[in-house]
Amino acid sequence: MADLLSKRSPFQPALWNPFKELEEMRRKMASLFERPLELLTSEEIEPFELSEWRPFTDITEDDKEFLVKMDLPGIKKEEVKVSIQNNILTVSGERKVEKEEKDKKKRYIRVERAYGAFSRSFELPEGVEEDKISAEFKDGVLYLHMPKGEKAQPKTVEVKVS
Repeated sequence: MADLLSKRSPFQPALWNPFKELEEMRRKMASLFERPLELLTSEEIEPFELSEWRPFTDITEDDKEFLVKMDLPGIKKEEVKVSIQNNILTVSGERKVEKEEKDKKKRYIRVERAYGAFSRSFELPEGVEEDKISAEFKDGVLYLHMPKGEKAQPKTVEVKVS
């Protein structure tokens, strides 16, 4: 039992790159100083900007499988790519900005939904049968079912006391 607690938790985000986060912060700071000062103090209109986004993800485990649920609203299943390489599960795709050519006078007052490409990577836990992983896409949610192999299944041993 202590062995299970000392192991790294499954599905830790893989390949974390602190320099990527620093670069993102640098870009946001640079864009802040590029804006006219009146836009920064005005409360009636916020500037339109596209932000990077990371789909929210839940990962659960039961006796038979790990289940990944990833919220992907506004994305078609054909636009989502799931891959496994070197024991790393990667889900990627892109949510595109909606374009309406009919009303060219339309201006955005507030944009809070994020658009653009995304990629989420997780290290697979021990015992997942990679060749049996299945995916389904329903109501904007991606479900990845990852069955456990025999050695990953918990076993109960009855101990008889005499």
